[in-house]
Amino acid sequence: MEYISTRGSAPALDFEGVTLAGLASDGGLYLPREWPRLSEAEIRALRGKPYPALAATIMRPFVAGSLTDDELDALCATVYGDFGHAAVTPLVQLNERQWLLELFHGPTLAFKDVALQLLGHLFETFLARRDQQMMIVGATSGDTGSAAINAVAGRDNVEIVMLHPKGRVSDVQRRQMTTVRAANVFNLAIDGSFDDAQAHVKRMFRDPDVTGRLKLGAVNSINWARLMAQVVYYFYSALQLGAPDRTVAYSVPTGNFGDVFAGYVAAQMGVPIERLIVATNVNDILHRALSEGDYSAGGVTPTITPSMDIQVSSNFERLLFDVGGRDGKALGEQMAAFEASKAMRLTNAQAQGAAALFTSMRADQDETSRALAWAYRETGQVIDPHTGVGLHASLAASEAEMIAKDIPIVTLATAHPAKFRDAVERAIGVRPALPARVGDLFGREEFFTEIGGDYEATRDFVLEHAAR
Repeated sequence: MEYISTRGSAPALDFEGVTLAGLASDGGLYLPREWPRLSEAEIRALRGKPYPALAATIMRPFVAGSLTDDELDALCATVYGDFGHAAVTPLVQLNERQWLLELFHGPTLAFKDVALQLLGHLFETFLARRDQQMMIVGATSGDTGSAAINAVAGRDNVEIVMLHPKGRVSDVQRRQMTTVRAANVFNLAIDGSFDDAQAHVKRMFRDPDVTGRLKLGAVNSINWARLMAQVVYYFYSALQLGAPDRTVAYSVPTGNFGDVFAGYVAAQMGVPIERLIVATNVNDILHRALSEGDYSAGGVTPTITPSMDIQVSSNFERLLFDVGGRDGKALGEQMAAFEASKAMRLTNAQAQGAAALFTSMRADQDETSRALAWAYRETGQVIDPHTGVGLHASLAASEAEMIAKDIPIVTLATAHPAKFRDAVERAIGVRPALPARVGDLFGREEFFTEIGGDYEATRDFVLEHAAR
């Protein structure tokens, strides 16, 4: 499998290369030169496969030439054999039409585990092959950080520096990062927003003072391997609901656009997806882009859904490239203008291409809380606020008959409710308990460094600690 950059001028790489590169050298994001596609008969034959076997089957064309079948099978068996539910990503029925896809049964209680547990093993495998050291630099709005740290803590040949916006993640999210004691793990609390942290990370990949000294790696969803692993649970859930002989719709709580773009990939591979509902909070740049063609960043408003408090959604670039004609030169110019002005209009081709599969909805905090209350009152399910944003969008789409009545709608449940205990308790009057598998999280000492919001402080910290 060969991978190309969305901005057209970076060299094409194989799967091993894009996994270790993260961001393309031209500032773009990698994706396959062409989408592999399964026939209806091939999809039908996947019914009943255990999750690890299904994962290996779906990912096989993407890793061709970089992993043998036996290596991939062994990795999937190792990674997905260690989740807290035998189904890995179980479906839960809410009523005759609404379903939840629980993605929080990994070690850090968030959907990021599904991909990052695999990515940690991939890094270790490929770095050992090359006898290389890597410094991972990542930014998190809450869940990526803990999942990435858990995936690479103590592993050979790799260090990780994770940036989070100070005071803008939940106490559980923060502690899941800062209580990990490993010599290769460093946490930075920056004075700023997630967008500021993410901008530092992307700039570092283009900074010759850094790239000339360090082999940088990415764990954010700019890394293709993360998205590849997330495609699997769309296949898994659709098969459970009757695919390929039945069409399914999905509502996806969305910040950085990676999780919902994985659904787009699944559709390109043959999963019969009627609609992908992009569910945003009040930081609604994606809703405005999809409904009005206006991709313009504003200030970030802190909410009860901190993982979605984002104004620049990195993975949206992948969609714009794919539906806009795959013209890397034109998209590179478009994204450069956006990075300078923080505003752009989608082209007609981009807007129309996105509208073929995507729709969007926005939820404010009251609407989110009402969705949590509905789930608890009507079904007994306790959900987290991010899932609540997705459920609000799903219920609204159903009520407005935006999706045919015979099509099930699956809301992605992206985090365990105990990660956002205060917001859940305010909404439903019940304080969710942390699962036993996270141990004495609030009894452990925290270790992190507070730094200012300037890029130079982040760069200097990375260079200093990588030199040890």
